[in-house]
Amino acid sequence: MSHYNFKKITVVPAAKDFVDIVLSKTQRKTPTVVHKHYKISRIRQFYTRKIKFSQQTFHDKLAQILTDFPKLEDVHPFYADLMNVLYDKNHYKIALGQINTARHLIDNVAKDYVRLTKYADSLYRCKQLKKAALGRMCTIMKRQRESLEYLEQVRQHLSRLPSIDPNTRTLLICGFPNVGKSSFINKITRADVEVQPYAFTTKSLFVGHTDYKYLRWQVVDTPGILDHSLEDRNTIEMQAIAALAHLRAAILYIMDVSEQCGHSIEQQVSLFNNIRPLFSNKPLMVCINKTDIMNVGDLPQDKQDLFKSFESDEIPVVSMSTLTETGVIEVRNEACDRLLAHRVETKIKSKKVNDISNRLHVAMPTKRDHKERPPCIPEAVLKK
Repeated sequence: MSHYNFKKITVVPAAKDFVDIVLSKTQRKTPTVVHKHYKISRIRQFYTRKIKFSQQTFHDKLAQILTDFPKLEDVHPFYADLMNVLYDKNHYKIALGQINTARHLIDNVAKDYVRLTKYADSLYRCKQLKKAALGRMCTIMKRQRESLEYLEQVRQHLSRLPSIDPNTRTLLICGFPNVGKSSFINKITRADVEVQPYAFTTKSLFVGHTDYKYLRWQVVDTPGILDHSLEDRNTIEMQAIAALAHLRAAILYIMDVSEQCGHSIEQQVSLFNNIRPLFSNKPLMVCINKTDIMNVGDLPQDKQDLFKSFESDEIPVVSMSTLTETGVIEVRNEACDRLLAHRVETKIKSKKVNDISNRLHVAMPTKRDHKERPPCIPEAVLKK
């Protein structure tokens, strides 16, 4: 992933394992033998070291968790939105906040008990203070059981998220369930998305890559979207909405002209108009799929008029069939060309272009005279 490698987040152990790891490490890494005839200063130092070592180990492990997990304010809005949809932003922030609080509490416990150990007057007192300090640290960690379990589930899910680069050249495929979105990405990329004859086969975002004009293109397959209000949409649909809202991509809105997906052309056009605000400032194409079953010309006039309404809005309408592969590559090429032109246009409108264009000088050489200068080939070469 270009910016965020969620696969490198360290495993979050369960609360009981966390305690076991730290206590066994303390036992292994610190001295284990102390005698009551030692000087009291040496006994105090022995137990102080154990308390401090346990505290530092807890501190380091908790700090590692806090730094590894992405902060929603720092990541790209697409990932922030996707994480809010999948894991609930507030729950995620509370879990990390509780881990942070636990870290501070453990630091304070260690500080208090180190201070008390300075005034302990016997081996027994030192030992009891050490026991109390480690016991309180472990109790604090055991109370974080639910937060740690939740964060481990989030980590496992994050590591399985597809590697989507929000800033690269992207084609985004959307539409109703079962209109042929996954079949299309399978044809133009090496992705292997499951295709089945029932709705919501694709339950999450899938990514494939294709090459066009010596450039690498990212193709994102989104789950199907149904035509209802934003509040009624489920987690699967909201992933598609997050991608449409935040990825600067060419949008391919796929429609099933044969209506075999279980939704009429009128419903598909209604969904298009419903989510149209998400398409603003992005190259857009309407792709009519399953033309091997029925062509637009075979439709009744009122349904043909629906497609003409797209053309009147200057939205290109192209036909294809993912079964026979007719027009599939043409659709990809057209979408890529449109996105390239759009990206160039956006860059020209930006403020940076003036700084660069001032430094450019295109030389146009002219003839210095009318004398012919044909290429000179040595005779030895000609004889060969």
